[in-house]
Amino acid sequence: MTEQQIRQIVLATDDLDASIAFYEGLGFPLKFRDGDHYAALDGGTVTLALATPLDHPIPGQIVVGIKTDDVDAAAAAIEEAGGGIARAAYDDAHERRAVVYDNQGNGIVLYKSIQR
Repeated sequence: MTEQQIRQIVLATDDLDASIAFYEGLGFPLKFRDGDHYAALDGGTVTLALATPLDHPIPGQIVVGIKTDDVDAAAAAIEEAGGGIARAAYDDAHERRAVVYDNQGNGIVLYKSIQR
């Protein structure tokens, strides 16, 4: 079995600036921002991610981000356990990712950093 850690909670936003200001006001410092479509805030052991529909894997839903050492195997395990694959494993600019659903339809992003 692959090693996995829950590392992110991804929230949808239509106004990244307003959402960053809101969460910074609650004491969550900005870790980094990727343009006008994604931001990561320091939530301690878990990153609070804010994403517009451009970068949100399932717009309108809260999504759990699970860091894993094998995205493909983790996605296959989800499917074998009765979940589903919304977007098969793929490489983006920074990560290998797959967007999956658990057996109740909750969204999960499986990811692993890509060394370039």
